[in-house]
Amino acid sequence: METNLTASLSVLVGYNGTTVSFEVEEISTPVVFGPQVKSLDFVIPTTIFLGLMVLATIIGNVFVIAAILLEKNLQNVANYLILSLAVADLMVATLVMPISILNEVTKTWFLQNEVCDMWITFDMLCCTASILHLVAISVDRYWAVTNIDYVRNRSAKTILIMIAIAWFVGLCISMPRLLGWRNPDNVPSKSGMCMINRDIVYTFFSTGGAFYVPTIIMLIIYVKIYQVARSRIRKKNFIKKQSKKQKYVITVPSPTNGLTESSPNGITETSIMLDETSCVNGLNGCSDKNDNSKLTANTSSEEVKLALLPNACVNAAKAKKQKEKLEMKRERKAARTLGIITGAYIVCWLPFFIIALSNPFLQNIPDIVNSIVLWLGYFNSSLNPVIYTIFNPEFRNAFQKILFGKYTRRRN
Repeated sequence: METNLTASLSVLVGYNGTTVSFEVEEISTPVVFGPQVKSLDFVIPTTIFLGLMVLATIIGNVFVIAAILLEKNLQNVANYLILSLAVADLMVATLVMPISILNEVTKTWFLQNEVCDMWITFDMLCCTASILHLVAISVDRYWAVTNIDYVRNRSAKTILIMIAIAWFVGLCISMPRLLGWRNPDNVPSKSGMCMINRDIVYTFFSTGGAFYVPTIIMLIIYVKIYQVARSRIRKKNFIKKQSKKQKYVITVPSPTNGLTESSPNGITETSIMLDETSCVNGLNGCSDKNDNSKLTANTSSEEVKLALLPNACVNAAKAKKQKEKLEMKRERKAARTLGIITGAYIVCWLPFFIIALSNPFLQNIPDIVNSIVLWLGYFNSSLNPVIYTIFNPEFRNAFQKILFGKYTRRRN
């Protein structure tokens, strides 16, 4: 931090009865103060905790980038978005978060004003790009779910355009500070703090473009994705409801007319074609326990089928119930995945942007609150590599190969 010391000096010199007066004004001497660190009880645990978060963010995103570059199965057009997202989050971890740690453990901003401008610019650029990549991924998934031809014909050009838009919008939101759109008093050398521009117009412009509008779009898209996935999972059930009769082919054991080579125990397999109507009619008046004691060697095939009908219908009902359970499980998994993705994103970033939108109007927000919501937003860059890859077995296999050095062994 620099301060200017101004002195006024008057010198009177007497010589032969004459007086000479010298007056020196505006002597500016820059005095540079070093970093004023907070107490060690705060600095040590804070640095360790936040440093581990930075390290985890770097490792996670490096793993994602390495997996896509090394694993052939992951080198597809759809994963370009994941790759660019990992690059944005890696930039957050390397260019933004270390200076943020330094800012947390010092009382005042002691670096140059230009460093502050670059730090704020990279912060807004990388975080905004990361958020907009999440929107692009949701749009890509929506097109993939609703249009089968899109999956087959997904072009690199389309994905690259989406990536370019995400970075361009991030630049549009972050560059105004460098172009002079800032409060005159928001200068670190004067205020001792490096802060985001709190101009009301710019606050609405930046928070709306970086979070609120993308979040609304993302929520709408994920609701539609869930609805489409749910309807597809239940598509077969809808087709069944349109049909009056549902056919089942059940194979049940039935007694034979004697011992044969193919049925040494006197039992053969009888296939019965059932529908819902026949099951209802066949089970009316039947007890839960099916009595096959009346079946003899002389019993006709039709009589065998009628006698075994209750058991066959019970088996069909069980099969149908198991299928419905499987469909419900898949539906719950789809809902859980989307819930984790949107929930983690909103939990991480919503508090920060609520505070950011309130800062021009509420001047007394505690510094600890600003710090918590800021690092909670950064934490989203640590979660993205986990959320967007843990549900993909190909990524999990690639991570295992990287951990156990299988790619290195192949090259050797």
